[in-house]
Amino acid sequence: MPNPIAALPMAVSTVSSIVSGNQAKKQANAAAASQENQARAAISDQQAREAEIKKLLEPYIQTGAQSLEATRSLMGLTGPEQQQQAIAALQTSPEFLSLIQQGENAMLQNASATGGLRGGNIQQSMMQFRPQVLSELINRQYGRLGDLTRLGQNSVLGQAAQSQNTGAQIASQFSNIGRAQAGANLTPGATLGGVGAVQNISGQFTGGGIENFLNTGKFFPS
Repeated sequence: MPNPIAALPMAVSTVSSIVSGNQAKKQANAAAASQENQARAAISDQQAREAEIKKLLEPYIQTGAQSLEATRSLMGLTGPEQQQQAIAALQTSPEFLSLIQQGENAMLQNASATGGLRGGNIQQSMMQFRPQVLSELINRQYGRLGDLTRLGQNSVLGQAAQSQNTGAQIASQFSNIGRAQAGANLTPGATLGGVGAVQNISGQFTGGGIENFLNTGKFFPS
């Protein structure tokens, strides 16, 4: 039969282990919660930054998509009707009309100054002038649309790279959360072990006391 008095230090030590183990567990949980909150705050900040970048790039992406569609129409890739509409839009544009007006006025003034206003050369030049201007304007339009398309393409690539970077950072933060939670869960606590020890001590008192009572009629030994 174990000595009850001798078992008291074990009980005190066990209670101390329970208290210190629970305290360590609470501290680990608090540290994990703090790290998780910081990681989630970082995730929110990264998502907000990505949304802001997308908002800034959206006009360039839209312009690039529109210029690509306009290029396809001008080249006839969307059908002859769309190509004709694109060319007609250039012929009625203020830019084309201004170029025609300035060019024809210059030719008429030059012909008037040289006395060839009614000559065949000026008439032929006038007839060839508009198609030449339209052809040059179409080529110029190709170049401008190409610049806008590349601008939009670069914006898409930049946004994709930013999204990939943000995704990697968010994944890293979630990994940090997982490690923090796992660390807290793996932190040893004395609660279960301490309870077992208390039960063992209780068993020593109770079981031994019952056995002693049956043998001697006393619960505890003399």
